Amino acid sequence: MDFMTGMDRRTLRVNGIKMNFWTGGSGPTVLMLHGWPETAQMWRKIAPRLTDRYTVVCPDLRGYGDSEKPRDGYDKKTMARDLHELMQALGHPHYALVGHDRGGRVGHRQALDYPDAVTRLCVLDIVPTHTVFARTDRHLAAAYWHWYYFQTPDLPEIMIGAAPEAFLRHAMRALTFRAGAIEEPMFREYLRAFTIPGTIRATLEDYRAAATLDFADDERDQAQRVRCPLLAIWGEFGAMHQLFDVLATWKEKGDDVSGHPLPCGHFIPEEAPDELLEDLTTFLGGEST
Repeated sequence: MDFMTGMDRRTLRVNGIKMNFWTGGSGPTVLMLHGWPETAQMWRKIAPRLTDRYTVVCPDLRGYGDSEKPRDGYDKKTMARDLHELMQALGHPHYALVGHDRGGRVGHRQALDYPDAVTRLCVLDIVPTHTVFARTDRHLAAAYWHWYYFQTPDLPEIMIGAAPEAFLRHAMRALTFRAGAIEEPMFREYLRAFTIPGTIRATLEDYRAAATLDFADDERDQAQRVRCPLLAIWGEFGAMHQLFDVLATWKEKGDDVSGHPLPCGHFIPEEAPDELLEDLTTFLGGEST
């Protein structure tokens, strides 16, 4: 089902894969990237409301939703290239970027690799990938157990594939604070996308790349900083707020960093859309393309 009211759904082939995305509006361009285990439709409460002021592009990441699910390419440098090539193909040489969860990790790499294209970066409910792995302790390992479980080859695909609905319901319930934020029809759509052949494997490879290729890339680029304005927003009732000084972790990575928590859990665009929309319109302002 399509919940992106008033936006056009399209496909393009970029960086060797078919990418599914929604776009609409006019004005300065905003690229919005979703997280795990969702799709671009997680922006359904935000993106259509931005189209009166901005040109909005919401893709399904490589391996997620209805985008193609190749065997490899889940390192964030490759995923960032996917999205940058998409924006160039659409005629958007400069764009602000808003990323939740895995999309925020892609966005962080995109801002590093394409600093002349990314004009502003907003990351939602994450701390930098390198920081997570470098500072893991027993509390983080317990809260974000799935990061480490997913590293095992083959077994997670078998176990999750045997009961995908039960797994998906558990993951979303555990990470959500505001009850009812993910409506049942939307959950059914997420489940449809999650059970497309190849999706479970692809999304696990996203996490496996984070612990290997992405960590190595981030280690090499420790001295490189995000040059554009960076806004970090996180859930007050989520694990990141409990375990990190989230704003401080991003000030280690960027030159112009601000941020604060919102009264919600992990799925900020669905749990606190009004509050997030207010923050985004202030942050994005009238940034020109």
